[in-house]
Amino acid sequence: MKSYIQISTTTETKEQAESIAQYLVEQNLAACVQITGPITSIYRWKGKVENAQEWLCLIKTRDELFEKVEAAIKKLHPYETPEIIAVPVVKGSKEYLNWLNYELS
Repeated sequence: MKSYIQISTTTETKEQAESIAQYLVEQNLAACVQITGPITSIYRWKGKVENAQEWLCLIKTRDELFEKVEAAIKKLHPYETPEIIAVPVVKGSKEYLNWLNYELS
């Protein structure tokens, strides 16, 4: 049985998010990327507390594609250390998971 994940990454602009999303879907590394934002991120970076508006990408893919998705994000992303976090899809509707698998074939 195939395992599915959702990967999240954030970008500084909507255009950067759309560029990453377009590439991942066109390269069959993701079946779907949802973009939401702007969101507010408060984080520590190099010893200083930062506050920024960002765009959040939610990437739906198979677990086996994580390394390729990670490499693509790193290649396309302008941040020195982009967020690349994957969480497992524990459950999902049969129809949605079938669609996800089909689109990544």
